[in-house]
This record gives sequence, C-alpha cells and structure tokens, in this order.
Amino acid sequence: MEKLTMNDYAQILWNKKIEAHDKQWLYIEVNAKEWMEECEPGVKNLNTCCKAMLDAMLEGDGFIVEPKNKSKCAGTLTIRYYVDNLSPERRKWSEVN
Repeated sequence: MEKLTMNDYAQILWNKKIEAHDKQWLYIEVNAKEWMEECEPGVKNLNTCCKAMLDAMLEGDGFIVEPKNKSKCAGTLTIRYYVDNLSPERRKWSEVN
C-alpha cells in the first residue's frame, strides 16, 4: 500500500473541515498521530501528515500543542482549525505569523 501524499492529506482535511462546517461547528481539533492512524492505519507517515496539517492552517487557526521544532514533526502536534468561515479569501497562517 502506497503512503498518502501531502495532497491526499490536504484533501482529507478539507473534507473534514467541510463536514464540520455543515454541522455548524465552530472548529475542529486535529492531533497528528491520531489523524495519521485514522487515515493510514499501521503506516508511519507522520512527517507528511504534519506538513499537510501545518500547510492547511489559515489565519485565525491556532496550535493546541505546538511542536518545539517545526522542521521535525511530533505526533503531539495538535491544531485547532476554525471552520465557521471557509472563505478562500482567508490568508494562510504562515502569511500572517
């Protein structure tokens, strides 16, 4: 079985955001290790998972558990994504922080 790519993870996360938005939730919290195991049971692909999670952060999203070293992912990485506003005009988190 091939490992998921960053684009695969990005698409799965976007679908998760849409689903939460449709349920009128304000936000979702995603933990890297738990989410990787949900997407790819038994596969070690944490670095790709974390990169996709960080890339998906938009202005206003925040860390629940922030990695000490952003170049090395940790399974503890946990991000709160706000899903009340999924406008494409929201800037990337990296552009404003």
